[in-house]
Amino acid sequence: MLSAATFRDPTYKDSAMSQSTSGRVSREKRGHIMLIGLDRTSKRNAFDMPMLDDLCLAYGEFERDNDARVALIFAHGEHFTAGLDLANVAAQFAAGWKIPEAGCDPWGVFGGPRVSKPVIVAAQGYCYTIGIELMLASDINLCASNTRFAQMEVQRGIFPFGGATLRMHQAAGWGNAMRWLLTGDEFDAHEAYRLGLIQEVVASEELLPKALWLAERIAAQAPLGVQATLASARQAVTAGPDVAAAGLHATVTRLMASADAQEGVQAMLERRPGDFKGR
Repeated sequence: MLSAATFRDPTYKDSAMSQSTSGRVSREKRGHIMLIGLDRTSKRNAFDMPMLDDLCLAYGEFERDNDARVALIFAHGEHFTAGLDLANVAAQFAAGWKIPEAGCDPWGVFGGPRVSKPVIVAAQGYCYTIGIELMLASDINLCASNTRFAQMEVQRGIFPFGGATLRMHQAAGWGNAMRWLLTGDEFDAHEAYRLGLIQEVVASEELLPKALWLAERIAAQAPLGVQATLASARQAVTAGPDVAAAGLHATVTRLMASADAQEGVQAMLERRPGDFKGR
């Protein structure tokens, strides 16, 4: 089992961690949790094309791994991400970037499939532009108290095209979102919490331990129930509450017939945690 004491260093690596051929995104399985680490520290984890592609591929690996129940996105080094490396990516985006084959779309706006399982983001240092949009597309976000945020595209002659215009006002309200989207100004962790972008602000040394603890709490629940909860909530946002409501009965009927539902009842009767298998 993971515990807060297990991880004190956000740059921790061991033999279970695999590195991509591009050296941009690390993967590590810890029980039912997949840790996905941004790893272009020499450029403050700014996204170039190989890093964008590699993160999509890591999400695809997470989606296909039936044993992986929760993804935790973190960053090696001092900063989560300095945003897009525009000098590297501008031409490709102008030509039309596509999610690589076998990948999933971490931002949910670039035309690829999305993962069906929970994603937690843990950020520190700089979290700029596409990093904020990665959070907005994820399910739970934590950050260190030293984190600085900025959606600064308007200062570069472009606009936020990774989902901020779709989701920030949903989380923060129209005026709160426009305050930061239209100026590109930097804001701190406590403002991010006020906006609803972040669910918890913690000390830097507690960031990854707390995120791992939370990921483990989710991973301990019934996977089919967790995924159904996520799917229903997403459908309510994308298709509307009436459409989501129409699917509730069929979904719960299916889940009630699962082995995990039977285990849940038995665990309740025996007053013990459930031992769920995702079946």
